[in-house]
Amino acid sequence: MIGFGPVEHAVSSERKGAQRLSAVFHGLGRLIDLDGRKPLVFALFMCGGAATYFTLAFEPDLTVVIILFLLALGIWRVCASRSGFALIGLMLLGIVTGLLAGKLATVRVAHPTLQTALGPVMIEGWVEEVEPGDKGPRLRLLVHAIDGLDASQAPRHVRVTHRLSLEVEAGRFVRCWVVLRPPPAPVMQGDYTFDRQAWYEGLGAVGYVQGRCRGGTLGLPERQLDRLNLSIAKMRRQLAHYVYDAAGARAGGFAAAVSSGDRSFMAEADKEALRGSGLAHLLAISGLHMGIIGGLIYVMVWRGLALIEPLALRIAVRKPAAIAALSMSFVYLILSGASVSTQRAFIMALVFFGAIIFDRAALSLRSLAIAMIIVVVLAPWSVLTPGFQMSFAATGVLVMTYEVWQRRRREEGRGLNGGAWFWTKSIVVTSLVTSLATVPFALYHFDRMAPLGLIANVFAMPIVSLISAPLAGLALVAAPFGLADWPLRLFGWSLEAILWIAEVFSDADAISGSVGKQMPEAALVLLSLALILGIIARGWRARAALGGGLIGLGCLVWWFSPGVILHWAPSGEVFLISGQEGPQRIAFADGAGLAPLRYSEARVTEDCTQKVCRISHLGYEIVLIGEGQRRECSQIADADLVLWDNQAAQSACRVQSVTFQKVLQTNGLSLRDSETGLIELKKPDCRARPWRTCPDPDYAS
Repeated sequence: MIGFGPVEHAVSSERKGAQRLSAVFHGLGRLIDLDGRKPLVFALFMCGGAATYFTLAFEPDLTVVIILFLLALGIWRVCASRSGFALIGLMLLGIVTGLLAGKLATVRVAHPTLQTALGPVMIEGWVEEVEPGDKGPRLRLLVHAIDGLDASQAPRHVRVTHRLSLEVEAGRFVRCWVVLRPPPAPVMQGDYTFDRQAWYEGLGAVGYVQGRCRGGTLGLPERQLDRLNLSIAKMRRQLAHYVYDAAGARAGGFAAAVSSGDRSFMAEADKEALRGSGLAHLLAISGLHMGIIGGLIYVMVWRGLALIEPLALRIAVRKPAAIAALSMSFVYLILSGASVSTQRAFIMALVFFGAIIFDRAALSLRSLAIAMIIVVVLAPWSVLTPGFQMSFAATGVLVMTYEVWQRRRREEGRGLNGGAWFWTKSIVVTSLVTSLATVPFALYHFDRMAPLGLIANVFAMPIVSLISAPLAGLALVAAPFGLADWPLRLFGWSLEAILWIAEVFSDADAISGSVGKQMPEAALVLLSLALILGIIARGWRARAALGGGLIGLGCLVWWFSPGVILHWAPSGEVFLISGQEGPQRIAFADGAGLAPLRYSEARVTEDCTQKVCRISHLGYEIVLIGEGQRRECSQIADADLVLWDNQAAQSACRVQSVTFQKVLQTNGLSLRDSETGLIELKKPDCRARPWRTCPDPDYAS
């Protein structure tokens, strides 16, 4: 027996280690109230699994992912009966389920994508949608044929910019001379991944029209679903025209945008005012609009049926009211174009009103979790978008606040009904918590926040909720009788007030919303964890301790992370980043490449195409030498960095230099600050995925 001593000791050590691990996860489960938050915890890990799929360096095999899912399912079943390991099993199952959802979505939407540039070439197809663009309206086309491409190789959907005046509408068959290219990959690390978004939206190519698109004589497409989509697109365009004309010239474009999702009638100055004031969420048809429309119909039908005493005594009038609200929400989904954000809002409305129909708590974290799971299953790619993150963050914090508020008022012997002061306080608290919840995501995705957004929302939301939404609902009810003009005119006046508020609170000269340095992904993860633990942790002390600690750690990571201060894009433009005044665009070299989409709205502060510019930025002296210009070494000896448009860089000069030729070779070049000066930021190798091909080993994503 003496010979088994070491073995017994090893087994005992392993058992003790497992017990300690079990105790740790058991404590975490109690800390986050796992028993009451299991659906939400699963949904959050599912989001993490979906995000993991889209950031992988390779495309996982479907068979392997299914096997992993079955293994995770088995582990979860085993761990579920052991309190110490329940969190581990739920975590693994959520992550692998999100991974599987991402892979299945990729397989489901697979479609032909253009691999190389093409054109000028004739394309024939139907106009599905008309969107506003910086260089002209953008047409989304359902492709019938592309010269030189077989039907199996031609993309089903393309988007092209129409630079001249547009003479065709949605639903029309057109013929155009176009130049097409594959959806572009990011040209800068951390830039918007348009190629991935295009893949899941079904876009196989983008480009521009040479001349004008001309209407053709071909009828509707063969597929019934395509015919239905074109009919809806045509109806939406007609609705946008009608609302624009009826609501008045000042706010007609805004009214058309929130009614039909068509923003092509809206002035760019109005969009910028809404963004600068923190009211841009009113423009994107999302949970706010769906909630107001559905809630308005629900209250009207519920209160109306309650007045019919024989009916109110025999049935639960809330249920037919919920069915009516859900039906109207579906109509609004179709009329507004059924974008991803609108689909997400409808799913949340479906879960909310469905809970009422089936006698469940409508406003709860469980309902939020169910909505999140459905969205991840149907559109897993959306977990990396600001709309998904900001929407669910705001909703989660609102639900938590509602639960705390409801519990406190119940303990005080009061309900959630109150007078004018109660509703005013509700609006202020709602604006405050949603603004705070969405700050990390606004800073990460947009490098800025609206400093006066809270105040603007406090003034604007009562108008939207109490005036604009009821008038829009009244116009919808009156439309079949030809009486919608005057409600729409009043609707337009209410939106004029919103635009006035936006202009007042978007004064960029008064307070700058730029934060300078770009937030790293690690900081966003830490701040997101702080928000999540603030929602699911048990007790306010745990929420404050865990949330506060993670917020502090996230801010430290952000502060000490090296920031990019300059990017030279293959378009030839130079972007100065990390300044308190926000990103600045400098016109410099003449390139045919793309600029970072992240800074597409940066204003041009200087033109250095035909001259020499000397710029001081964050303590660095930067000299830009334009085409045809030369400088001796003595003239640039005090510079920290010299950018040369031509290839005749003074290599003999002892100063750090970059030529535009190198920028073209590397598909863009970024420089970051360091203790030794400016350092080129190495791009990660291209990751070949279904939405992206890597032409050569030197390609940078």
